[in-house]
Amino acid sequence: MSAFSPDAARAFSGDWAEFRLAAAERFAAAPMPTTDEEIWRYSRIDKFDLTAFTPSASITEVTGPADLDSFVSDDVEPDVIGGDAPDVFADLNRAFMSPIVVTVPAGKVVSEPIVVTHTISGNGTAVFPRLVIDAGADSEVTVVERFVAADGSDADTALVVPVLQVRTAQAARVKYLAVNEVGSATWQIGNQQSVGERDSTTLLATVTLGGNYVRARTEARLAGQGGSTKQVALYFAGGDQMHDFRTIQDHDAPNTTSDLLFKGAVQDSAASVYTGNIVIREHAGGTTADQTNRNLTLSEGAWAESVPNLDIRTNDVKCSHASTVGPIDEEQRFYLESRGVRPEVAERLVVLGFFDEVISQLPAGAISDDLRRRVADKLDLGTRPSSGNGAAA
Repeated sequence: MSAFSPDAARAFSGDWAEFRLAAAERFAAAPMPTTDEEIWRYSRIDKFDLTAFTPSASITEVTGPADLDSFVSDDVEPDVIGGDAPDVFADLNRAFMSPIVVTVPAGKVVSEPIVVTHTISGNGTAVFPRLVIDAGADSEVTVVERFVAADGSDADTALVVPVLQVRTAQAARVKYLAVNEVGSATWQIGNQQSVGERDSTTLLATVTLGGNYVRARTEARLAGQGGSTKQVALYFAGGDQMHDFRTIQDHDAPNTTSDLLFKGAVQDSAASVYTGNIVIREHAGGTTADQTNRNLTLSEGAWAESVPNLDIRTNDVKCSHASTVGPIDEEQRFYLESRGVRPEVAERLVVLGFFDEVISQLPAGAISDDLRRRVADKLDLGTRPSSGNGAAA
C-alpha cells in the first residue's frame, strides 16, 4: 500500500512529522481487521479495499463567533488523549491527518456554536479530518462537525477516516454534534474519544444519514469524580447503506454518571449495528449508567442488530440497558389511520415521532427542523413494502 506507506506519510506534510511517521510505521506493521474479530464481526470490513484510495488533505471550513481565531488553530498539539490508537484506522488518521484544534481557556464561555464543515469529493479520495476540543476548567463550548458531499459528487467513491478527541477539564461543559451527510458511495470509518474530569459535563451527539458504510467507535471515559457524559444518536439507513456504531461508557472514577440513547431506522435492504459496553471499574462506586438502543425496521429486506453489554466490577452502582429491534407499532399506525390519516403519512408521523426524542436533545437546536425534513425526505425515497420483519429484543 505505497500510497499509505511511512514514506508517503513523511512527505504528506511538514507538520508533526515524527508523530505522523510513527503512526504510519505502526499501521504498516499491523494486519488489516477482518470479520473474524469480535469488534468487526457485523461490519463490511471484508469488502473494504484501501488500495482503491489515495490520501488527500481535507477541505475544511470553520465558522463561528467573531473571536473564532482565538480558539481555533491547525498548528497546536493534535493529541490530548494520548495512549495507543484504538485501531489501525486511527493510526492512519495520525499519519495523514488534517487537524483542527479548538482550545477554550479556563472560565471562558464561547458565545455561539463553532461549526467545522468537511466537504468530501473526488473518486478515490481518502481524507483524514482530526478535530480536537480542549476545554479548560469551568469553560463552555458547543462544536458542530459536518461531513457533506460536494455538489455533484454524491456518487464519488471516497474514504473519510475522522478522529475526534475531547478533553473536558474540571467543571467544564462541552457539547459536540456530528452530522454525516456524505455521498452514497462513501466509506467513513471514525473514532471518537473523550475524557471528562471532576464535575465536568460532556455531550456527544451524532446524526448519520449518508454514506455507503459508516462506522463510528466512541470511547467516553469519566476520569474525575462527579463527571457526566451523555451520548445520543439518530441514524437512518436506506438502499444498501450500513451504519455501524460501537460505544464504550467507561467509568474510571466514583460518583460518575453516563447516559446513552441511540435510535435508528433501516429500510429497503439497509443494515445497522449497535454494540455498546458499560464499563464500571473497581474504584468507581456510586456510579449511575444507562444505555438504550431502539431500532425500527421499515422493510422486509432491512436488518438491524443490537448488542448491549455490561462490565461491572463493583456492587455500589445503578445500571440499566435496553435494546429493541422491530417494525412500527401497529397500534400507533392504526390509531392514526382510524382518524383519516393516509397510511404513508401515518408511517412518516410515527417515524418522526420516534426520532424526536433524540432530535430534542441535539445541542444545535437551529438545525432540528432541517433534520426532520431530511428524515421525511428519506422516507419518501424508500421503496418499502409492508413492514413485518424483526422482533423486539
